[in-house]
Amino acid sequence: MLKQRLIPTLLLRNGRMVKGVNFDNYRDTGDPVSAARIYNAQYVDELVFIDIDATHEGRATNKDIISKVSRECFMPLTIGGGIKSVEEIRELLLVGADKVIINSAAYHDDDLIRESSRIFGKQCIIIGIDVKHEHGEYVLYKNSGREKCNVSLIDHIKKMEMLGAGELFINNISRDGLMQGYDLNLINLVNKTTNLPVIACGGAGNFSHLSEAYLNTHVSGLAMASIFHFGDNNPIRARAYLKNNKVKIKEI
Repeated sequence: MLKQRLIPTLLLRNGRMVKGVNFDNYRDTGDPVSAARIYNAQYVDELVFIDIDATHEGRATNKDIISKVSRECFMPLTIGGGIKSVEEIRELLLVGADKVIINSAAYHDDDLIRESSRIFGKQCIIIGIDVKHEHGEYVLYKNSGREKCNVSLIDHIKKMEMLGAGELFINNISRDGLMQGYDLNLINLVNKTTNLPVIACGGAGNFSHLSEAYLNTHVSGLAMASIFHFGDNNPIRARAYLKNNKVKIKEI
């Protein structure tokens, strides 16, 4: 069995880090380059940066910030936001990204997933899927939660796997920033639908939420933000807690 991963996720807006609740009401949480330096010293397994306004503003991800961040990182670096072409993926990899998250473009550009997987390898291509729990169902959204998508969660996952995706990044908008725990039902539903590795995001508020998700699902990695932004928690303490609770966490 693969060892589970701890993955801090940092949102970018206007060159700064921000954090919100339910993809809204964002507040400043600091400098991304400084954060990358700190997380690097704390031996996180991976680091995710998402430029949350890139798609909405019709532009590419802020490569200048990514280039600066990559100089501070000695762990895998995953970048998302506004990616809509193979060339943009190539440029992000050249400035230091190891993997990319494709979200909005995946709903209308099959060739982007197919070709990027063929050219860069499926391990490089992560599909971001943002969902809300509405009327007892999981509804998909794109453009940082602004636009509802007319496709089912299961159908979208199966299609992305068929096109060559290497991993899924599932973010529950309904739990984002609330720090009340991950949606275990969502994680288990996704795991039953695909053989791809799954990263779950949305809801981590304390270390018990991490162990609960790891011990009760087959999630490959947990992404988190608020748990480290607000309080004195850090990845080193999280790793120690998980090991003490029999979670097979990745060794540093």
